[in-house]
Amino acid sequence: MYAIIESCGKQYKVSEGDVVFFEKLGTEEGKKVTFKEVVLVSDDKKVEVGAPYVKGAKVEGKVVEHGKGKKIIVYKYKAKKNYRRTQGHRQPYTKVQITKIALTAEKTAKAEELATTKKATTKKETVEA
Repeated sequence: MYAIIESCGKQYKVSEGDVVFFEKLGTEEGKKVTFKEVVLVSDDKKVEVGAPYVKGAKVEGKVVEHGKGKKIIVYKYKAKKNYRRTQGHRQPYTKVQITKIALTAEKTAKAEELATTKKATTKKETVEA
């Protein structure tokens, strides 16, 4: 089972047990994080696509750590003008381990299937009697 979630202006494909690097989130280490902006959910049998999000779906994760990425060097240069500038940047990130992909609509669909099968079996029994 996997899901595509939207967070920090980007979309991420996640499944249970994955470790994902998001842009810095305002959550402390060790705390739970819930992503409700689920764009797509897929299990082995079916795919649910949201418009724009899947109703009742959520992805839960645990914040593992906060950190900074590798340094990126920004170099500005103008020819024949003796203009050179060097600047470095390290983007902060949050490391999250995905613990659960929940789809509450799935439970209601199963309940409806059970109800329809019960009605079908009771109709057959009344016809035979």
